[in-house]
Amino acid sequence: MSAQLQQNTPTPPTSFKKRLTLIGPGFVAAATGVGTGDLVAALVAGAGFGLVFVWAIIVGSILKHFLNEGVGRWHLATGKTILEGWREMGRWATGYFGIYSVIWGFVYGAAASSACALAMHAMFPVLPFWAWAVLHSLLGFALVWTGRYQLFEKIMMILIALMFITVIGSAALFLPNMGDLLKGVVPTVPKGSFMLALGLIGGVGGTITMASYGYWLKEKGWKGKEWIPTMRLDSKAAYIMTAIFTLSLLIVGSQFLFGTGIELKGDQGLIKLTNLLSDKYGAVISWLFLIGFWSAAFSSLLGVWNGVPYLFADFVRIIKKQVDKPVTETDPAYRLYLVWLTFPPMILLFFGKPIELIILYGALGALFMPFLSLSLLWLLNSKRVEKAYRNSLLGNIVFVACILLFVVLAVRELSGMF
Repeated sequence: MSAQLQQNTPTPPTSFKKRLTLIGPGFVAAATGVGTGDLVAALVAGAGFGLVFVWAIIVGSILKHFLNEGVGRWHLATGKTILEGWREMGRWATGYFGIYSVIWGFVYGAAASSACALAMHAMFPVLPFWAWAVLHSLLGFALVWTGRYQLFEKIMMILIALMFITVIGSAALFLPNMGDLLKGVVPTVPKGSFMLALGLIGGVGGTITMASYGYWLKEKGWKGKEWIPTMRLDSKAAYIMTAIFTLSLLIVGSQFLFGTGIELKGDQGLIKLTNLLSDKYGAVISWLFLIGFWSAAFSSLLGVWNGVPYLFADFVRIIKKQVDKPVTETDPAYRLYLVWLTFPPMILLFFGKPIELIILYGALGALFMPFLSLSLLWLLNSKRVEKAYRNSLLGNIVFVACILLFVVLAVRELSGMF
């Protein structure tokens, strides 16, 4: 934590209204997790099955809230980071994260910048695709290298507002019959759509970036058990926003594409959709949607560039047994991982396969979620946490369900690669 935050630690609010004015880290975590792959998944579900999967988005948002809240509760109830929790689980857990983070960072660095470049190249084809990707990587690097969390959060909030306004504004063109929308709340799985439903549930709202939530709470100045009620409101608000955002994409897909036979595949599907929107509704609507697409992609990139280096720096701190050393954005290991995210992955951009990179990133993400779910089930039922802040029966049921869900999705992602 910065010296300024240590000197001006805010007082935990006691009223709902005051808590509401302080929310922010949850929105950062949720927006970081809502990438262009999630947008495509919602559009594909809507285009293929109409409003049938409203329930899947709601369930997915609830599951991710439980996971996000679990990370935050561990941090505030124990004063320990999630890496310190993994160390207490055993060397295997710390080692798994260390190896995973290096591989994941290399692939994600190229995938994230590619997703940003797809949107920007569609709006401004004055530069080649690879140049837009490099520029986004460098911009993310420059913004995070300054080490100012408050600036980072403000930029993220602007990007979230852009996502929200443009995508929900687009969905307003296709408002469905309320009866049809309510029917989608009832769990239904049409023949041949089981894995799509699971993917939609598992894809809402983040993977490895959820583990960064505790560090963002720390940067915000939230420290101690008294902040748990505020953290819970923060997480709930964030994943309600995520649900509304993803439902908007489902509505666009269902009302505009359902029954047309038009298929959307990969991130290129979003570009195809914007062309269709332009043909029917004009360039303004098409541009609004592209701005929303770009905002989702760049907020994911920026959130990862800021959040995941905390995890790596904490990993290095634990390996070196520097127990009393705080994790900050100026830590050499933090900046080393930021460099790792930014520069080596540029090599992959010149292979000209952005969609394949994004698919590979998705497969790697699927390997992390069972690990995080198991970690929270293990740690939040242990004596390391005061009894009042351990998992409830409902929480344990949700974490077990998450483990089963993400194991199935991981098997599916990996089998699809071979």
